[in-house]
Amino acid sequence: MRHLSIGRAGAGLRHVPFSVVPNANEDTSPALSRAQQRAVSELLRVAPVADDLARRFRDAGFSLALVGGSVRDALLGRLGNDLDFTTDARPEDVLKIVRLWADAVWEVGIAFGTVGAQKAGYQIEITTYRSEAYDRSSRKPEVSYGDSIEEDLVRRDFTVNAMAVALPEKEFIDPHGGLDDLAARVLRTPGTPEASFSDDPLRMMRAARFAAQLDFEVAPEVVRAMTEMAGRIDIVSAERVRDELNKLILSAHPRKGLTLLVDTGLAERVLPELPALRLESDEHHRHKDVYEHTLIVLEQAIALEEEGPDLTLRLAALLHDIGKPKTRRFEKDGRVSFHHHEVVGAKMTKKRMTALKYSNELVRDVSRLVELHLRFHGYGTGEWTDSAVRRYVRDAGPLLERLHKLTRSDCTTRNKRKAAALSRAYDHLEERIAQLKEQEELDAIRPDLDGNQIMQILGIRPGPAVGRAYKHLLELRLENGPMGQEAATQALKEWWAAQQN
Repeated sequence: MRHLSIGRAGAGLRHVPFSVVPNANEDTSPALSRAQQRAVSELLRVAPVADDLARRFRDAGFSLALVGGSVRDALLGRLGNDLDFTTDARPEDVLKIVRLWADAVWEVGIAFGTVGAQKAGYQIEITTYRSEAYDRSSRKPEVSYGDSIEEDLVRRDFTVNAMAVALPEKEFIDPHGGLDDLAARVLRTPGTPEASFSDDPLRMMRAARFAAQLDFEVAPEVVRAMTEMAGRIDIVSAERVRDELNKLILSAHPRKGLTLLVDTGLAERVLPELPALRLESDEHHRHKDVYEHTLIVLEQAIALEEEGPDLTLRLAALLHDIGKPKTRRFEKDGRVSFHHHEVVGAKMTKKRMTALKYSNELVRDVSRLVELHLRFHGYGTGEWTDSAVRRYVRDAGPLLERLHKLTRSDCTTRNKRKAAALSRAYDHLEERIAQLKEQEELDAIRPDLDGNQIMQILGIRPGPAVGRAYKHLLELRLENGPMGQEAATQALKEWWAAQQN
């Protein structure tokens, strides 16, 4: 076990000697030393809040330690304002201590032994030492409390998350070699991976998520256990699976995590449309590797993000071609076709995202992007009329900027001339959209007359006829651009007269 000691000088934190006491056969590499130095700096930053809280626990007869991801991130030099603590105090005792100290307290996770608090801008979670496991038929973990931090750490998912810093003494506790694994950038489990994944199958998805977030490798024995136990993920609720999938997709290296899910068979259980993209290809029916194409499109979409990770765009990039396996046809001339795969894919996207309990709004937006992602290819070298451009903007609505990014990302051809031609064509389309927007306020395309004006002009009451008239005027608006009230009124009267015959 390693011990990292941070001492005090006088009443403040003016001088912080740093030492590591290794085991007899341990190697203290420069990588470890740098990590430890980063940890000291990070821990000093949060010390005023963390130490104050720890003293309150100590005065009440309890222990407190910074734990898990907070310690890992401190060692990586990326500790934020979310702090995780563990304690031997039971939740009711934790509440008594923090209610008099915190700026705000919440009990959302108290059934799992976790009390949340906010103090001086820090988001804090304090969890009682615990162990949790699934039985074979349960979708929810059973929680039981432990009596020691060592017992708590052994139940954690990976060794890099099974380190703690006891407070206020600043004693670094690492019974499972997490510091070494952090330096080696590898994910291992504190105990056997089989026992760990049997206790909580969601840890298999966490392995993929952390690989994607941290750009770590997953130890071979962990990958083997994930492959052998992939079916165990079926007992985990859709909501928990979705949350892990989101974190993976929003990470810095999602390809790494997605590839691991596919290779171990987990994707077959949680997102079967992804491995289904690995379509076989023979010498007579050659076509682009749809699975590899999809991962490249995802990476290219990420490169176009301007304001941080965009879950809607990334999901659309990941799912945009999932209709291809169902629509693949071998043509007589030897080509392979995927007619209407965007329409089929949109329906499949809606079904899968609904099963994963995504919000109705996100399901609608991602499905719409999948449905529209091929629309641009009818543009050719600029043959679209202004009416077609207006309809493109109208159909995309608030998703237009994302559709721009998705469409550009969907070009993965190695033919430089073809890629350049597609890029120029889309540049031209965006220029035309910008010009029309400036002239016609395309962002809010609507008829020149509203419902009240329609009823007044035609002398009719609210009802289906008003909706039909409105739709007719909208079609005229899309086809011709702004008409003005006088021309729109005349067109409305002519349409109404035709309806009466």
